[in-house]
Amino acid sequence: MIQSLKNYTKEKILSYLLEMATGSSDETLIRMTHLMEMIPKKDYYKERIRWIRGLIRDKHPAIEFPRRILRELHPGQRDKWISNLAVNHLLNGTNRRKEWGDQNGFYPPSTVVISPTMRCNLACYGCYAGDYNKSLELSLDELDSILMQIKEMGIYFAVISGGEPFYMEGIFEIFRKHSDMAFLVFTHGGLIDEQMVRQLIEVGNVMPAFSLEGYQQETDERRGAGHFDKVMHAMDLLREAGLSFCGSFTHSRKNSALITDPAYIDMLVSKGVFALWLFSYVPVGRKPDPELMPTPEQRDHLRRSVAAFRDQKPMLFIDFWNDGPMVSGCLAGGRKYFHVNANGDIEPCVFCHFAVDNIRRTTIREALGSPLFRKIRQKQGEHDNLLRPCMLIDHPETGRELFASEGAYATHDGAEEIFSGLSDTMDAYAGAYAEIADAAWENEFKDHPAQSKKRGTRG
Repeated sequence: MIQSLKNYTKEKILSYLLEMATGSSDETLIRMTHLMEMIPKKDYYKERIRWIRGLIRDKHPAIEFPRRILRELHPGQRDKWISNLAVNHLLNGTNRRKEWGDQNGFYPPSTVVISPTMRCNLACYGCYAGDYNKSLELSLDELDSILMQIKEMGIYFAVISGGEPFYMEGIFEIFRKHSDMAFLVFTHGGLIDEQMVRQLIEVGNVMPAFSLEGYQQETDERRGAGHFDKVMHAMDLLREAGLSFCGSFTHSRKNSALITDPAYIDMLVSKGVFALWLFSYVPVGRKPDPELMPTPEQRDHLRRSVAAFRDQKPMLFIDFWNDGPMVSGCLAGGRKYFHVNANGDIEPCVFCHFAVDNIRRTTIREALGSPLFRKIRQKQGEHDNLLRPCMLIDHPETGRELFASEGAYATHDGAEEIFSGLSDTMDAYAGAYAEIADAAWENEFKDHPAQSKKRGTRG
């Protein structure tokens, strides 16, 4: 059967994938990988698909994650995520992004983070977005334009942040209009009720990611009394409806022990969490406080803990800072992603609060090709150790240089603090973490392609 599909259209292959999605056996998963391998032109993605097929044959615990998607999800959401994320974005989109890169002289990013509104009813300490004006909001036409522009590049996956995205009136109209896209929405969870669950079932292409700090005590301390119970209730509503959702965790010095505790991960799995996004606290936004940053030792312990969880837990883990070896370093500046804030400023990263362009005066393509973004991508290639990828906390001297670039401006009051008043503190942190990360890079990643390239250059 697989051989007979060689000349089938992508639409026919998609129909077979959706037909198979009702099963979750090893045989079904293997057949699905063979079908998916026919679509991308880029060898890298073909190799990754074959790697996944090997995990299935070896019965690796990580395969329980896609099995959960096939077994547990509402059919509407399951089919949307197979067609929109797996096929449109990862497979067809890869081919389109390559064509776009050949035409424009640089490869486009894999995704964009958009903060359409800064409205939020919480006042969490240490919020990275806490110093933006809460009245800022993109219009629906502006949001629509951004999505149309990135789809022309082959990008069919967008992350929606904020503020609280579900405060934006009409946002479900956007999800419906762009029904060929997949959306991950970071939310505090307090607005999700039965009516919104019905809307999520209707569109099918939205996956919420709930912000947590730990258990009730830790979450309510940062987000307000009763908030943990609201999130748990929202999770129950989504799980009962067969909808997938993620957790999102700000790793800080105060809660590091929790997120590295297997019992906490088991609690999230039992609630129905499909994936966990991990972000280390960075002193930007509301009242920057370096004392909230995880210590270098805690950051390294998180890295090791996540590596163990990936071999044990039926959940996807995305560790924003420690996954540098998996994604070849820093993602910012359009290499893998960029951020459009609620004022339309096109920022290198959600944590880099400066820009030279705004969607109201330039196109996304022009911003990605700007001297600032090109300089960021050039600087990213100068760092050997992929465990230390960040221009803010690992190479703060680079962040200061980029912030001082011609035409760059702070996107809110106080955004310059990490580059000025906290510069000595950031340099000291970067040096302390370098001692740990450099040893780990040399000892644990000897066979990483970046190591081989470095040794070849030196030779």
